[in-house]
Amino acid sequence: MGEHRSRRNFIKNTAGAALGLNYFFPATAWGEPAPVATGDAKILQQWEQTLKAGFAEADITPDIGMEQPGGYGKAFHQKLHDPCKVRAAVFSEGAKCVALIGIDALAVPRSLVEKARKGIQARCGIPPEAVMIGASHSHSSGPTSMVQPGEYDHADPFVQSLAYEKSSCADPKYLERVEKQLVEAVCEAYQSSEPLNLGIGRGKEEKAAFNRRFFMKNGLTFTHPGQLNPDIIKPAGPIDPEVGVIGAWNKEGRCVGCIVNYACHATTNPGGISANWVYYMEQTIRGAMGNDCTVVFLQGASGDVTQVDNRNPHANRQGEDWARFVGGRVGAEAVRVLLDMPRGVLTPIDVKTKTLSIKRRVPGAERVKKSYELVKQDLAKVGATTWTFAKEIVLLDAKIKKEPVVQAEVQAIQVGPAVFVSNPAEFFCQLGLDIKSGSPFPFTFPVELANDCVGYVPTKEAFDANGGGYETRLTSYSNLDIHAGPMMVEAGLALTRQMNPGKAPEWAGAPAFKAVPWGYGDVGPELQ
Repeated sequence: MGEHRSRRNFIKNTAGAALGLNYFFPATAWGEPAPVATGDAKILQQWEQTLKAGFAEADITPDIGMEQPGGYGKAFHQKLHDPCKVRAAVFSEGAKCVALIGIDALAVPRSLVEKARKGIQARCGIPPEAVMIGASHSHSSGPTSMVQPGEYDHADPFVQSLAYEKSSCADPKYLERVEKQLVEAVCEAYQSSEPLNLGIGRGKEEKAAFNRRFFMKNGLTFTHPGQLNPDIIKPAGPIDPEVGVIGAWNKEGRCVGCIVNYACHATTNPGGISANWVYYMEQTIRGAMGNDCTVVFLQGASGDVTQVDNRNPHANRQGEDWARFVGGRVGAEAVRVLLDMPRGVLTPIDVKTKTLSIKRRVPGAERVKKSYELVKQDLAKVGATTWTFAKEIVLLDAKIKKEPVVQAEVQAIQVGPAVFVSNPAEFFCQLGLDIKSGSPFPFTFPVELANDCVGYVPTKEAFDANGGGYETRLTSYSNLDIHAGPMMVEAGLALTRQMNPGKAPEWAGAPAFKAVPWGYGDVGPELQ
């Protein structure tokens, strides 16, 4: 990897003006540019205005023994399956620069995002609002999320013990490591940026992901009601099969990086520390495009979408097989899109942000009182599920006393004809589809769990009389007002309407017919 980066930097530093001229005028189609005088101010100005892009990655693999996130209690990593990473893509056009970062993590807390953004700005000048950090939601990654260091220091000792000793917690030393690597990856991508041949496209993968919520015969909606449960009526929500892809090629025609957007929970734990199915997606893409291709994954709206098929008449896959299946299929579709996309320029670059103030849902006083009584009893007597969610109500009560209103950032980053619209939630799939249908952009990619984590944000319908399910449970993790989803959708769409979509590259026309067929083939059958 280091040899590749050195070669790219050598090309950039020794042939920058020529490369820039070649890329600035598409008609040259990556042909050898004519020599230019380096003192020509006009040519240097054109070079500075050329769109550049860079890709880089950094390791954030947690240590054995660190907490494994993804639940409401403590679990610890016991072995390693594959590395966890930060993967960054940076696009710049003149003075404008944006960074899109995918991180192998369950979620990213706001404090980590703010520190990383500050470090990125100090090191390479990218403004904080132009940096999007999206978690893959890997349930087999490192301890970045759930209870944060010091989050419940304001509460009484009993509540603190529930938070720090009985709940899943972020690791302060690991957070520092991730912060450092976020800054390193983005700044390396920025520093290695060069004019690249870019393309954009979309594919479809319909067999890797399924909505996990179902309307039941009792009139309610259940999450994971059980495979082939006879009381299932139909799914309570859609999936989004679109595989959105941006690809980047250098002058030699080598794919140096890509961005992939797809909606599916990363819960196919292959056994041990892992990027989850994203690892196999990366391996599949690199198998076709080369090991130097940096694969930036940005999770789509998958709050109610996982790999589990509750209506499968056959046994569902498990662990390693499941991770390989989902990652391989999504990766293969991304490869198909990469191989079939025209290449050119993706401009303009732009960014817009808006911060929403959203109230938390408040548990009733009697429920809080009962929850305190339950968590003071033995877990075995109360039952694990009842005790766990009583603990969550106690923690939520303490959290509301400190922070009754949540600040939720919605962000839109434009790369030519594409716009990445973020939210800080486990966002229901239908809400992501609403953003896609209302966006003025030909390519719209929702990115969930970006720049913070506010828990599940369902549709308004999920809270109706026939709603329900795991995602609507009231916990310290998930508790926003029931209108939060539509609020985020509208805020995201309002940002996209402030931008002007660019044009996607198109295939060049076929050359004119040469007036005579190919000499080897313009003959009739020869029998003797």
